[in-house]
Amino acid sequence: MDDILLYNGVKMPREGFGVFQVPGQECKEVVLNAIRTGYRLIDTASSYQNEAAVGAAIKEAAADGLLKREDLFIATKAYIQEMGYEGLREAFTRSMEKLGLDYLDLYLIHMPLGDYYGAWRAMEELYQEGKVRAIGVCNFDAARLMDLCYNVKIKPMVDQIERHPHYQRTQELAVMEKLGVQPQGWAPFAEGLKGMFTEPVLTEIAAKHGKTAAQVILRWNVQQNVIVIPKSVHTERMKENLNIWDFALDEEDMVKIAALDKNAPSMLDCSKPGEIDRLYNYLKNPVLTTL
Repeated sequence: MDDILLYNGVKMPREGFGVFQVPGQECKEVVLNAIRTGYRLIDTASSYQNEAAVGAAIKEAAADGLLKREDLFIATKAYIQEMGYEGLREAFTRSMEKLGLDYLDLYLIHMPLGDYYGAWRAMEELYQEGKVRAIGVCNFDAARLMDLCYNVKIKPMVDQIERHPHYQRTQELAVMEKLGVQPQGWAPFAEGLKGMFTEPVLTEIAAKHGKTAAQVILRWNVQQNVIVIPKSVHTERMKENLNIWDFALDEEDMVKIAALDKNAPSMLDCSKPGEIDRLYNYLKNPVLTTL
């Protein structure tokens, strides 16, 4: 696995490990297993409520001699209730205390909601102060990303979006390329919704290459310059998800997968009022919702 160079010169792994909905009591060992398996990009968020567990895993991995802090690329996010200039500065301090780190590799605004412009001013300061190596956003569609980029001093280095074969987001990727913003895909498997793992096109391509449908999905993403952060609590699945660097999809494969696009999200739709209400109330019921 190689790295992608963000527009500010920072190297970011092309595949990482996500910890959404991995509870704190389990998360430490899961992250340690991910590090042992070979993952170097770890993605968490304040709203996941497991930053302390991620930090404990990082500390133990370093103490055990598995790697040094600088070998890891750690990302976390500030949620809606942490938006605004002061809110973001306070959120950053809380996250860093929980993670036990003295610098962060990537800090993200989690949702295009609330006073994210005020928050972005704080993000710019943290970046200029050297406390964060890269800053970015999550779930910003093409229009909101363009508007943000046109109105800030430092544009985002990364936009993390829901991205999988049923929601390919060609327009967003084209806009990001134009702006120089690196795309990163969360929920690359759409959590298995709508028959993702049994999709005939994907299973056919997987058999052709001696791989699984999950590996095909991840490879499809990285071949289109999209960083991926699959999640699994099972070590064998972690290894499977990381084993995508010894094959390549051909043009025929890519055309077939392109035809699977339903042009609609499976996980998150920020255009729906009900979804906005759910997001604002997420922390009241974090177990039963997806994010």
